[in-house]
Amino acid sequence: MTQADIARHALGDGGMSAEIAIIGGSGLYDTEMIENPKEVNVTTPFGNPSDSIIIGTYKGRKVAFLSRHGRGHKFTPAAVNYRANIWALKQLGVKTILASNASGSLQENYRPGELVLIDQFIDRTKNRPSSFYEGKSAEHLKEHGLDKVCHLSAADPFCPSLREHLFRVAQKLNLPVHEKGTYVCIEGPRFSTRAESRMFRQWGGDVIGMTAFPECVLAREAGMCYASVALVTDYDVWADKPVENTDVLATMKENVHKVKLLFASAIESMPDERQCGCPEATKNAFM
Repeated sequence: MTQADIARHALGDGGMSAEIAIIGGSGLYDTEMIENPKEVNVTTPFGNPSDSIIIGTYKGRKVAFLSRHGRGHKFTPAAVNYRANIWALKQLGVKTILASNASGSLQENYRPGELVLIDQFIDRTKNRPSSFYEGKSAEHLKEHGLDKVCHLSAADPFCPSLREHLFRVAQKLNLPVHEKGTYVCIEGPRFSTRAESRMFRQWGGDVIGMTAFPECVLAREAGMCYASVALVTDYDVWADKPVENTDVLATMKENVHKVKLLFASAIESMPDERQCGCPEATKNAFM
């Protein structure tokens, strides 16, 4: 999906736009950092986004906020309309997405309370549409330029420049952060069995969650820079000492505070120009 594809579609929100978006995962629901917030409803060829989108400013930057699960946590990970969410943000002019994902740890050195800048994923989902492009027989999407076959390169699914920027900011803030991590995305809403958790560890997974995929590849198809911060809340069930839910919630609350600090500082210092190949991710992907 190119800028030209998007530009043909008029907004139904009075022309409001944003350059940076935050997709808030579990625990990150509020928009207190956004100044002069206004709600925007965007229609998409894929149905409705998870919620209305909040648009405002922060330190002079136009920022949008979308709750991945909807306010009140209405949607399970498998029920989130990822295509509508990403399409809506792209339609509003967003070029850069900062996302958060609550995660369990698969490795002892990825500790509860720490942040992980995901650089790879392993997809273990089952029933999620993972592309805007549905093939040449998709007449219902032809007017949007989506009646194509797209084989997207996902070798590096998260924007390296944006991840590097977040890592530098996290270090300046003295936040406990891992520069890299492999995220195992399961379908949910159930958690893993012990056997599955041990298998994911052997595969080289570092953290486990339910929402980073297909969100990251859809953003890449859309030519957007996308980075996700995994908020480690507990050790997954491979560990000998399962964590109580109250401990998970307490750690999540602490992590949300950290990721808010990270995103606020990252937005304030974010370069105006993108220095990456994300805008041309689909250049040679079409059949």
